[in-house]
Amino acid sequence: MTEDLVQRAHWGDLEGQNWAVLVRLSLEPDADELTSSAPSATPSARPAEDGPKWRPATGRDIKSRQEQEKDGRRFVESRGGRHVYTYEEPDTSAWKRKRVRQPDGTVAYRVIRPVFEGALEDLKRGTTPDGQRLDGLIVYDIDRLTRDNRHLEDAIEVVENFRRPIIDITGTLDLLTDNGRTVARLLVTVANKSSADTARRVRRKHRALQQAGIPTGSTRPFGYKDDKRTLEPKEAAALRKAVERVLTGASPRTIAADWNKQGITTVLGNRWSKETVKQVLRNPRICGYRSRKVREFNPETGTESVRVETVLDDDGKPVKGQWKPIISVADWKAVTEAIGRNPEPGDAYNARKYLGSGILRCDKNGCGGRLRAMKAPASRKKPEGFFYYTCPDKRSGYGCGGIRISGPDTDEALKMLVIAKYEQEAEEREAMAVPAEWSGEEELARIREDIADWTEQRNQRLVSKERFFAFLSKAEATERRLVKERNEWRRRMLLVQGKPVDLRSEWDNLDFVERRAYVEKTLLTVLVSPAVRPGGPVWNRLTPIYRDED
Repeated sequence: MTEDLVQRAHWGDLEGQNWAVLVRLSLEPDADELTSSAPSATPSARPAEDGPKWRPATGRDIKSRQEQEKDGRRFVESRGGRHVYTYEEPDTSAWKRKRVRQPDGTVAYRVIRPVFEGALEDLKRGTTPDGQRLDGLIVYDIDRLTRDNRHLEDAIEVVENFRRPIIDITGTLDLLTDNGRTVARLLVTVANKSSADTARRVRRKHRALQQAGIPTGSTRPFGYKDDKRTLEPKEAAALRKAVERVLTGASPRTIAADWNKQGITTVLGNRWSKETVKQVLRNPRICGYRSRKVREFNPETGTESVRVETVLDDDGKPVKGQWKPIISVADWKAVTEAIGRNPEPGDAYNARKYLGSGILRCDKNGCGGRLRAMKAPASRKKPEGFFYYTCPDKRSGYGCGGIRISGPDTDEALKMLVIAKYEQEAEEREAMAVPAEWSGEEELARIREDIADWTEQRNQRLVSKERFFAFLSKAEATERRLVKERNEWRRRMLLVQGKPVDLRSEWDNLDFVERRAYVEKTLLTVLVSPAVRPGGPVWNRLTPIYRDED
């Protein structure tokens, strides 16, 4: 019966055949759905958490999934066939391409439809996923099958070479004859053009919304309510406090640990990490600027990165959003400068269990080995949990084995060193004389005017490209230096105005990750010298080297 399946389907004779239905509902965005005022679903309208991702229906689809299946079943049974399986593609685009890595390691952009591709493979074998015989596949119309020329050729291959029919209900799809396949190619090309036109209109609508400062997106930003304009008081207060703490020495990982301890979650209900805190603090939305995501593809590595940047108007000025800012622009610039300038020290990203691990070094005979924590043997009859910091044995190749110091006493000494340093810095900030105005503002404005003038002259071919690029490289280096100096001045101004963390009173309330963050932020290393006499104070054996002394 296999040899005449295509011919019989062409005649409309499906007697005794087993057919499957392919149903697809594509929820690609329409221009009217991009504003934040688009209707949202009630909780009862959403599926269970383990169900398919929910998005609001647009009304652009001809038939719902249930109707497509019902119509396909009725069509097959009216011609003597039997419906045995349904291939369902919820929320799947037949046009939008995604970046994929191919088996040979190269990167390409393809329409991703695993259910569709699986249905074609099953049709070639003549067997459904549950083991029943499969003779043909039916869809509602050609749009439900594909809008991609590659996928159409795959479907044509199944019909022509494997002699398995693929038909539709509306009569717009004919893969059973040579003329029909030619028309199908033309129709898919037209459908592909229609999708490209829609995508272009959507992009244009996005740009218009960005320039108008209108918030978009399905998920509310942290710090704002569902309307994306009104502040969420608790989250906004947490963000302001986080900015304060970062500018006075705290790390993003410390902020994440603190929020997790307080039960503050992301808008999706997840725990915070160092990176998610950075994403929120770096987003210009929190200072009132409209932002957008930018995807950048690196052809050398085959990787794609995503960053958030400020939307600029036609004059090159930041677009202000239609919402209330959480912090000032100066605070945002200062905190992004602080995060970007020195992201490594103080992030406490390790699995250490002891405060001095990685910080303490042996000071004996120029050894310099890192001290390791070692639990006290039972023979020493020390309290439960007592430990030493020791220099590794010579045989390990990492030390001299000649240093040992009480762990609890050393951790207490590290605590006092950090607290003393922070209190000293607080006093210095109070006495710090910071100019009310930054002295380089005129120079920065002048260099930017020069860059604009030279660019205009180059556009008019009044200067050679050699002279232009020679000037531009020096001018942009000066601009970057001045911007960095301005951001540092702003950070110092905020440090003077802000209230530093009172570590002496707060230390016992911090968890281990936060304490480690402060230690790493303050101390580059601490040298431990040999004991002069047994039982002597550990203070006399420690030589701290602070980060600002490096």
